[in-house]
Amino acid sequence: MWFKNLIVYRLSTPIDLTPDQLETRLEEFAFRPCNSQEQSKYGWGKPMGKHGSSLIHVTNGNILLCARKEDKMLPASVIKEALDEKVEMIEQETARPVKKKEKDALKEEIIHTLLPRAFSRLGSTFAYIAPKQGLIIVDASSHNKAEDLLALLRKSIGSLAVLPVQSKVPVDQTMTQWLSEEDNITPFSLLEEAELKSPLENGAVLRCKNQDLLCTEIQAHIENGMFVTKAALQYAESMTFVLNEDMTIKRVKFTDVVTEQQEDQDKADKAACFDADFAIMTGEFEQFIPALVELLGGEEANV
Repeated sequence: MWFKNLIVYRLSTPIDLTPDQLETRLEEFAFRPCNSQEQSKYGWGKPMGKHGSSLIHVTNGNILLCARKEDKMLPASVIKEALDEKVEMIEQETARPVKKKEKDALKEEIIHTLLPRAFSRLGSTFAYIAPKQGLIIVDASSHNKAEDLLALLRKSIGSLAVLPVQSKVPVDQTMTQWLSEEDNITPFSLLEEAELKSPLENGAVLRCKNQDLLCTEIQAHIENGMFVTKAALQYAESMTFVLNEDMTIKRVKFTDVVTEQQEDQDKADKAACFDADFAIMTGEFEQFIPALVELLGGEEANV
């Protein structure tokens, strides 16, 4: 349930649907497993899995979504080996080379033959709509995964105007300033991990772990023109994370101060625990995201 990565999008216009209306729209694009001849399927799943029956989960106005994906695993080496055997057999029987167009048709035939026996890889991407904040927060490690979910949401509801939240000042510039000028960034604090890059093409990359980021060695690299492109931070007593230069947030980990809030929950009631966790997490993000944007110099207005 707890998000581990954050890509934050600003809604240009509100989603003008009630939760019930939204769920009705999602149902048309609900996830269905691949049949014997399908290589990939993508659709909406149940956020609570086997513990729920709805395609959305709503707590305190925040709407949780889950996109499910199934990919049939057909290694390229297996397809190539089968194709090479087929081509060799035809060439021996016909005494002529097999043309590219024929090879492409044979490859498609082989894929369809192998698909029913292929293993499936299943994955989920979670996101939630925060109407009060005008945001969509996606738990994804890459923009591609996040954009896939947003494209499915756009397809489901007809339109969706969103842009990634960006700061007015470049993030790498701000993070470099933190290290070079030892700025007070309360309620945030620097941890002991960062990545620095040279602005030159194919320039040096320096990755630090378990390293005091305010030491003279790091200062020397910055004075020689390197920029901070990643930095590990802690927010108040709530969470640790890694901030990237593109303003994506990775490796979010909540502290015991946050997770202990769920200790009074009846662990046997999975639905209640899920709801409580979602409420705690979104409550923390409601404070964290605006604080981070402010620390980075404010949000760039989307025109």
